[in-house]
Amino acid sequence: MNQQNTQTLKGFRDFLPSDMYVRNYVKNTLTQLFETSGFQPLETPALEYSSVLKGKYGSETDDKLGYFFKDNGDREVGLRYDLTVPTSKVLAIYSNQLPLPFRRYQIQPVWRAENTQKGRYREFIQCDIDIFGTTSPIADAEIISIIYQGVKKLGFKNATIKINSRSVLSTILSRSGITERQNSVLQSLDKLDKINENGVKDELTSKGLNDSQISQIFEYIKQSQPDENLKQVLDLLKDFGLPQNSYVFDPTLVRGCDYYTGTIFEVQVPEANGSIGGGGRYDNLVATLGGPQIPAVGFSFGFERVIDVIKDLKLLPPEQTDKIKILIANLGPEIQTNIINLTSTLRDNNISSVIYPNNDKLGKQIKYALNLGIPYLAIIGTDEVKNNQITLKNLSTSEQKIVSKDDLVKILKD
Repeated sequence: MNQQNTQTLKGFRDFLPSDMYVRNYVKNTLTQLFETSGFQPLETPALEYSSVLKGKYGSETDDKLGYFFKDNGDREVGLRYDLTVPTSKVLAIYSNQLPLPFRRYQIQPVWRAENTQKGRYREFIQCDIDIFGTTSPIADAEIISIIYQGVKKLGFKNATIKINSRSVLSTILSRSGITERQNSVLQSLDKLDKINENGVKDELTSKGLNDSQISQIFEYIKQSQPDENLKQVLDLLKDFGLPQNSYVFDPTLVRGCDYYTGTIFEVQVPEANGSIGGGGRYDNLVATLGGPQIPAVGFSFGFERVIDVIKDLKLLPPEQTDKIKILIANLGPEIQTNIINLTSTLRDNNISSVIYPNNDKLGKQIKYALNLGIPYLAIIGTDEVKNNQITLKNLSTSEQKIVSKDDLVKILKD
């Protein structure tokens, strides 16, 4: 029999408990923020019809980055590339059942055929918030304010939210004599951070722009100012309590997806060497999918990049790793009922506890607890059973003392 070469598919990952503590911390922190801010949970299927996904992100996505194939029923399908398009599909189908404005949050995996590197994977989590059914600049400003609150709650002290508008960019292109294929030009401008200005100029030349048009684009970018709508959004950020140094107007910000129509924004953390999330206004996407004209604005936290920065900067609070409070030692079948009863009592009091199932040597049980980072060990022997007591051992200091069951619960809850 041939031995199988077992490995995880490139761009996909297994998450061990130490990874999951960080992931759950970020997910729970953002979920609490979203729900406190009045957003409702939503989930959509992993697979969609290809027609739902294609033509929404740009030709590069359709041709290179999307996972598209025929299923067993010979249907053209694809794995979702983001959460915005599937949610817009939900609005197109269920608009009569969802009162507007509709505020939704969604935390689910998406799939992209990326060239893998740190922070970029082929399967990853996105954390989205969106407000559907209003064109008010208040909605744009509120989404940006939640971005600010999110990065603060996660411990990022040097985050900057870059803000621009697709209408500002469209004006720049129109003034440069570019009225057609604007999305193609914007996709090239979106690569400024990656291939610098000369690289973008070369790419624009390859797309048929002349030197004069290219020079005018960069000259108008330097001169550009927020338009009236964007000024309203920026003014409202002060009312939402954002410090002035937490956000900046950046006329070079593009955001790559074709569906954006107005305000766009991105949050950057120096330690992430790039953005940890982005979003903007997309007023036509629901109608494009066959639904009514429902304007929308939203944002997606880059979950995996957030995780990487939290690990690099050691921002995970200590209480998030010490989940299991106590191991109940197993000293033989004669005290089995006692240790099971103690475990049940602790769990009834919401104290995370583990019962050791085998009657192994006590040293082996202690080693097991230390490997899991469990701080306490409960020992019940024949003497403890007689006196209705428990020996509590602190595995950090090796100190131990005799306590009652009620005292043990109090100690572990403190």
